[in-house]
Amino acid sequence: MARGVLSFPLTAFHDDGSLDPDGFRAHVAARLAAGPGAVFPACGTGEFFSLDEEEYRTVVRITVEEAATQVPPRAGGPAREGGPARDGVPVVAGTGYGWAQATRFARIAEEAGADALLVLPHYLVDAPQEGLAAQLERLAERTRLPLIAYQRGQVAYGVETLRRIARIPNVIGLKDGHSDLDRLQRLTLAAPDGFLFFNGAATAEIQARAYAAVGVPAYSSAVHAFAPEIAGAFFAALRDGREDTADKLLREFYVPFVELRDRAPGYAVSLVKAAARLRGQRVGPVRAPLADPAPADLAELKTLLAAGLDLVGALL
Repeated sequence: MARGVLSFPLTAFHDDGSLDPDGFRAHVAARLAAGPGAVFPACGTGEFFSLDEEEYRTVVRITVEEAATQVPPRAGGPAREGGPARDGVPVVAGTGYGWAQATRFARIAEEAGADALLVLPHYLVDAPQEGLAAQLERLAERTRLPLIAYQRGQVAYGVETLRRIARIPNVIGLKDGHSDLDRLQRLTLAAPDGFLFFNGAATAEIQARAYAAVGVPAYSSAVHAFAPEIAGAFFAALRDGREDTADKLLREFYVPFVELRDRAPGYAVSLVKAAARLRGQRVGPVRAPLADPAPADLAELKTLLAAGLDLVGALL
């Protein structure tokens, strides 16, 4: 998964808020065609929190069907234990809430053919370290799928808890959304060999080099959902050590995008979805409680997106 951008597709809705399976299929197929290292349907960017179980089933099933037609970045290499059970790009579906409800989503993901699960933060309450570990243990007992824990919001694992969850046979990694690099370095040093870590910061490219410096090079990209050209150009620049190119993309696209994203709650999703619509993708609006961007912000986004695509064209 570190050999390509980790793609988090948007869930497509009709204007009345109902699921648009055809729109989603076209969207996820286009993301896959851009060559991500893995695809993560029905996670935060995919509005997992707003999906019912049947909608979730549809989203994961479509992603699995489309991913099976794509050749992953590791094509030609040997099969690896714990890797996809079928050919194609790995599909890691979101699951969450308490362990009982997370188990229901996990079973649906298994039936739909997902390769692994990203365990999103639980709902509402703060929890002690004992409870955070027990949450993963209960879920792991009830699914055969590999699990990637996601720490952000009210979930933050301590070193001893990390050691405990890493001993769970099917817990294979941790995605970090806190950007506390001191804590993260301690976790990476405490983890066993082969345990995976992912940069899950909002607009992760901004902090990609800092995460890589503490041993976490793999990252998720919301930008890949609407501009794989930009996301791919940045990934390639980092991979190839072209620091000037990476800096130019950060300075002229990513930093202004983050400043726009931070203007309103929920823009981490709704701004991304608006950008996808500007690119002609049939993804529809966000579902409440999120709200689509204000007209002035949408106009600024349109200008920034055009500038970002022009920049990539000039760099190539």
